[in-house]
Order: sequence, then structure tokens, then C-alpha cells
Amino acid sequence: MTGAARIAVMAGAVVAGAAYGLLGTLGHRLTWTVGDVAIPWGIVLALLGATALLVGLRLATHDRWVAFAGAFGLVGVVSLLSLPQQDGTLLISGETAGIAWTIGPTLVAVLVVAWPSLPQRPRADA
Repeated sequence: MTGAARIAVMAGAVVAGAAYGLLGTLGHRLTWTVGDVAIPWGIVLALLGATALLVGLRLATHDRWVAFAGAFGLVGVVSLLSLPQQDGTLLISGETAGIAWTIGPTLVAVLVVAWPSLPQRPRADA
């Protein structure tokens, strides 16, 4: 991959991570209530999606720096949106789902970026 192509891929990864950080933040508090039980499908879907995004970037490009760029966008937006707004409102509150959404993408990012690269197996020519 040339230098310009790599920069473009990394910029796309930052934008994709930031977009998913925004969407995950908006949807992490969604629940589905069945009787007296509230099923937190929003946080489950948000964490699974963040994991899929970062693992997908790492596997598709075989480059930990592209995964790092996606993680930078994701965790950066989640961090910014966890701050109180000027009018005092919070998008990420201190409840269980909010804490999981604040910490979860960071842990996933550390695991995906730090995971060792496996050596390529030699192909058997047929």
C-alpha cells in the first residue's frame, strides 16, 4: 500500500470510528421491556458493533495502525460525548449502560490493537 493510500485508509478508519462512536452513544441506553424485565439491547448492540468495527479493520488491513486509527475516532467521540453539555445535559450518564459504554470501547480497542499478529502459514501448492 502506498503512503497516500495508507493515509486515506487511516482517515477513513478515523471517520468510521467517530461515526460509530456517535451512533453507539445515541443508542447505548435503549432497552426492551418484557414484563418486569428490561433487556438492554442498546448497549449489547453498541459494544458488539464497536468490536466488529475494530476487529474488521484489523483483519481487513492486517495493520494495527489502521485499527488504532478507528479506535482513536471511536474512543475520542465517546470521550467527548461523555462530557456535560453547556446546558448541563448528559448523553452518557453514570448508570450501568453509560459506564459500560465509556469503558467497553476502550478495552476492546486495547485488545484489538495490542493483539499479536499471527505468522502467515505457508500455502501448500496443489
